[in-house]
Amino acid sequence: MSYLIPASLLHYDSSLETPEADEAETIHALLEALHKINETTFRDNHHGLRSVHAKSHGLLTGELRVLEGLPPELAQGLFAQGGTYPVVMRFSTVPGDLLDDKVSTPRGLAIKLIGVPGDRVSGSENDATQDFVMINGPVFGAKDARHFLGSLKLVAATTDKGEALKKVFSAVARGTEKLIEAFGSKSGTVIALGGHPETNLLGETHFTQAPVRYGRYVAKLSLVPVSPELRALTNAPVDLHDKPNGLREAVIQHFAQLGGEWELRAQLCTDVASMPIEDASVEWSQDKSPYLSVAQLSVPAQTAWSEARSEAIDDGMAFNPWHALAAHQPLGSIMRARKVAYEVMSKVRARQNHRLITEPSALPLLS
Repeated sequence: MSYLIPASLLHYDSSLETPEADEAETIHALLEALHKINETTFRDNHHGLRSVHAKSHGLLTGELRVLEGLPPELAQGLFAQGGTYPVVMRFSTVPGDLLDDKVSTPRGLAIKLIGVPGDRVSGSENDATQDFVMINGPVFGAKDARHFLGSLKLVAATTDKGEALKKVFSAVARGTEKLIEAFGSKSGTVIALGGHPETNLLGETHFTQAPVRYGRYVAKLSLVPVSPELRALTNAPVDLHDKPNGLREAVIQHFAQLGGEWELRAQLCTDVASMPIEDASVEWSQDKSPYLSVAQLSVPAQTAWSEARSEAIDDGMAFNPWHALAAHQPLGSIMRARKVAYEVMSKVRARQNHRLITEPSALPLLS
C-alpha cells in the first residue's frame, strides 16, 4: 500500500489548545442538561440510560489489526507497530430517549480496544483500553462546547415529549434533506433534527469529528466499511415501516449470516488555520490531507444484539474518548467537555442500575 503523506505536518504541542475563560461554567451547564435528560428517561423507563446515544442497534465483538510497515508519520502511539487487539463495537443513534426508528437521527459508533499497553491520559492510568467515539459525519454540529450547550438544552426540553409529532417532523425533515441533496449539498442541522435518510447504518462511514493527539502529530480518525457485504449497504434503504427497531433488526439480520470489515484511517493535521483544534464544526480538507489507512477491523458473523449483550455492553461498559493512551489524548473544546460529562454520567447510570462499570481486560463472554 502506498501512502501520500502531506509535506508539512503540524507537530503536537499543549499550546494548541486554548480553553475559553468560562469553559468550566459551560461544562457545568452541559451536565445540568444531561442530568435533565437522564432523569426524564429514568422516570419513564426505570432504567439508567445514556443521556445521548441511548438506543443501541448493534453490539458486536471482533478484532483490530494494526497494519505492518506504516510510514513513520503514521506509525505513532497505538499504531507504532503491528498488533491485534480485541474490539467491542456499539452502534447507536443520537437521542437520549428510546424513540421509534422512524425518528431518523444521526448514527453513532463507539469502539473499545482491549489490552492496549502504554502511558495513559489522566484519569485512565489503571486501564488498558483505547476508545474512539464516532458519528457518521465529518464535523460536529457545533463549533465548541458553549455553542453545543444551546442545542443540548433544546434536546433536554423535548426529551420524551410527543414521539408521534417527532415522527411527523422527521418525515418532513427527510424530505427537506432530499431536496437539499438534489442541489449537491447537505444540511447537518436538518439531519440532526430528524432528517437523516432511512438507510442501513452498516454502510456508513464514521468520524471522530474532533481531533486527537496522534503521537508527535494531531489527527482525526474515520472508520470506513470496505468489505463487499458492507459496501453494498452504503446508502441502501432500510425498511422501518411499522418497525420501531428496524435499524437493529437490519443489523441482526446481516450478522446472522455475514461478517464485515472496516478500515481505520487517520487524517493528519497540516496547520491550525484551516484545520482548527478548537472548532469541531470545520471539516478538514482531504485535498490537503487525505484519510490514510492504519488498521483493519474485522467482525465475524454473530448475534448482533440481545438482551444479554445489552446488559453486558449497554449497561456494563462506558465508551469514552478519554479511555486513551497519552499518545491519543483527545483535543479541543468538545473533547474536554466530554471528559467530565462522560465520566459523571456513566457513574449516574451505574448507580441507577446498581451496576459497577469498569474497563474490561478481556472480551466479555456474550450470547
